[in-house]
Amino acid sequence: MNIIIYPLIFFGIVIFLSSFFIVKQQTAVVIERFGRFQSIRHSGLQLKIPLVDRIAGRLSLKIQQLDVIVETKTLDDVFVKLKVSVQYVVIRDKVYEAFYKLEYPHDQITSYVFDVVRAEVPKMKLDDVFVKKDDIAIAVKGELQDAMLEYGYDIIKTLVTDIDPDAQVKSAMNRINAAEREKIAAQFDGDAERIRIVEKAKAEAESKRLQGQGIADQRREIARGLEESVEVLNRVGINSQEASALIVVTQHYDTLQSIGEETNSNLILLPNSPQAGTDMLNNMVAAFATSNQIGEAMKKGNAKGNDQADKQE
Repeated sequence: MNIIIYPLIFFGIVIFLSSFFIVKQQTAVVIERFGRFQSIRHSGLQLKIPLVDRIAGRLSLKIQQLDVIVETKTLDDVFVKLKVSVQYVVIRDKVYEAFYKLEYPHDQITSYVFDVVRAEVPKMKLDDVFVKKDDIAIAVKGELQDAMLEYGYDIIKTLVTDIDPDAQVKSAMNRINAAEREKIAAQFDGDAERIRIVEKAKAEAESKRLQGQGIADQRREIARGLEESVEVLNRVGINSQEASALIVVTQHYDTLQSIGEETNSNLILLPNSPQAGTDMLNNMVAAFATSNQIGEAMKKGNAKGNDQADKQE
């Protein structure tokens, strides 16, 4: 008798315990009774009728992500691979539709992603695909949202996470980018060189202007010094011609002294007698006299021409 009772008790305990089950947080459990939908249970300790009810399946209510890689062609005949990430979730109030109406949700979502991407990308050039990837993602989400709501799925967000053209195309794009940057660098180098040349020319012009001003000031001071020297010599009874001769001789010997002090100077042959100063002075006086005569002749010629013009009038 005991041999029969103990197994029955053990079997009863097992059946009793099997009537309880636990549903995790953010999970929905579908209960069927004799193969027919009975109810949906959510998180917590749940109870079902042993041997009558069974757990048909569990659905996660968490946000899930599906990555779909689509290869398509752009408007400028470039093959490109796009990675589209779809974030979706089972709607809590539509667990029945999500479980019974759609057997393979991943395949369904993938099909819609392929359809939309291959409809949108061929309208764009490759550069526009990079710029307008958000527009592609919005188009995919809009198409999926309308289609998947019927099956109990809500599309949270779609993202175009990667755009991968052919390797040769990427290499060509890199070369174009490098050439463009080299062109810009060459333009900047040219502008910098032009600025350097202009600034150098300005500096040289300013230097020559200052040099000319310095030479003019030097000559002005030399003339003033000669004038003062002649006045001093005139006070001690030396006439202007003698004073000029004395100044010329003095400067002549000062020049010889300066040349002699330079150890690396080239060979220069100059007259070294006092008579040389007198000859230089006479030559200068003769040159000044000739210049004055030419100037007077030009003035007389101009005056005569003006008189003739007045008479003709």
